[in-house]
Amino acid sequence: MSEQRRQSIIIVGGGASGVILAAHLLRSSATALRVTLVEKRDTFGQGIAYSTSLDDHLLNVSAMGMSALAHDPEHFWRWVRRHGYAGDADAPYYAPRRIYATYLREVLDDLVAAEPVRLRLVSEEAVSISTTATGVEVALANGSSLIGHACVLAAGHDEQPETQRSFSVRIDGAYDGPIDPDATVLILGTGLSMVDAWLSLEARGHRGQVVALSRRGLLPSPHKVGKPIRLDAADIPLGTELSYFVRWFRDLVRATEARGGDWRDVIDGMRPFNQKIWQSWPASAKRRFMEHTKAWWDVHRHRMAPKIHEKLSQAVEAGRLRLVAGRLAGVEQVADAFTVSVEHRQNRRAEALDVARIYDCTGITKDPSLGSIRIVRALIDQKLARPDAMKIGLDVTRDCAIVDADGASSSVLYAVGPLTRGAFFEIDAVPDIRAQCSAFAARLVP
Repeated sequence: MSEQRRQSIIIVGGGASGVILAAHLLRSSATALRVTLVEKRDTFGQGIAYSTSLDDHLLNVSAMGMSALAHDPEHFWRWVRRHGYAGDADAPYYAPRRIYATYLREVLDDLVAAEPVRLRLVSEEAVSISTTATGVEVALANGSSLIGHACVLAAGHDEQPETQRSFSVRIDGAYDGPIDPDATVLILGTGLSMVDAWLSLEARGHRGQVVALSRRGLLPSPHKVGKPIRLDAADIPLGTELSYFVRWFRDLVRATEARGGDWRDVIDGMRPFNQKIWQSWPASAKRRFMEHTKAWWDVHRHRMAPKIHEKLSQAVEAGRLRLVAGRLAGVEQVADAFTVSVEHRQNRRAEALDVARIYDCTGITKDPSLGSIRIVRALIDQKLARPDAMKIGLDVTRDCAIVDADGASSSVLYAVGPLTRGAFFEIDAVPDIRAQCSAFAARLVP
């Protein structure tokens, strides 16, 4: 991609992915480069993940791994120490996410100060994109538009529940009003999003039981200091069916534990290869993973800070948090509350629960064409984009180019971050996003 043709880049989404991409694009020495960062929120650098003000909403990766800059992996850790949040003796330090939002904003402020010409911030919602003879035109909610040579979607996570779950709400969302502090509430999902929701309820002073429901009822594991094993790509059975890969992985865990190691050492040692593993699998393996293995993988791979795991474990022991393996079999609204039917996984027993609120913490939107990200829906409606085969994001190439309804990859429309799960899968955490943004920026603006 030549510098002359790729002078003006519009990034839609000014959360973590957008800020990180802007930082990597502006590492280029191209004087003709212009980067426009568009964010519908009033504040850049937050998105959903880092907009919380609750101190117990901690990062799930230690500060040592949370640099926004691929070329400077200890950037955030130095920032944390310089601002007095932690010292060397506190490592590993899991910072409150609100602090990380401050860090990202400072990274952006530094970019604005250093790049008054090449960087522009626009606080407005992008609602649609059209291709032009020379690139793209991005329409904004206020009626104006932006013209550029290329547009990159960095819209991040969907903020609203799926349409088929109209009875549920997001914690602290627009429809999450006050409830009786002694009432029972139901949370759909038992992963890290559920942990956030439970912590929010605790901070409100909620005293009633919280029932967390998922197919397996598994709580994410805690982090533990260890020593990741060293692997080479040649050690990993790439391209095999899922059953073979799972057997290989379990044998590796057993061998590591027999040597005095920990299962975390295996998972952390595999991290550099996770995207390559996903991309090597046939479609059948990917489907079986999503259906049968993902829940198990998530609770081991996406771990929580030890301090938070201890709080959750105490709540489970005290009965304030109840983990249920099963499925939601029925929902009946009664005035402002609900009577729900839960079918237990092990014995198929049905249980009726009266709950004041149902929170959706199931994570990945199952079909982006049904989600709440306006510009994503618009692109799909315009047939300029399509959901990936798993329907967990947009269909993109390994170079992040968006694939249209006819299967053609765009030369002007791209996506980074969580929207690209179908191609990269492990692309929700900052260490993975910064690596993706670094490589993509180098291709887009050499």
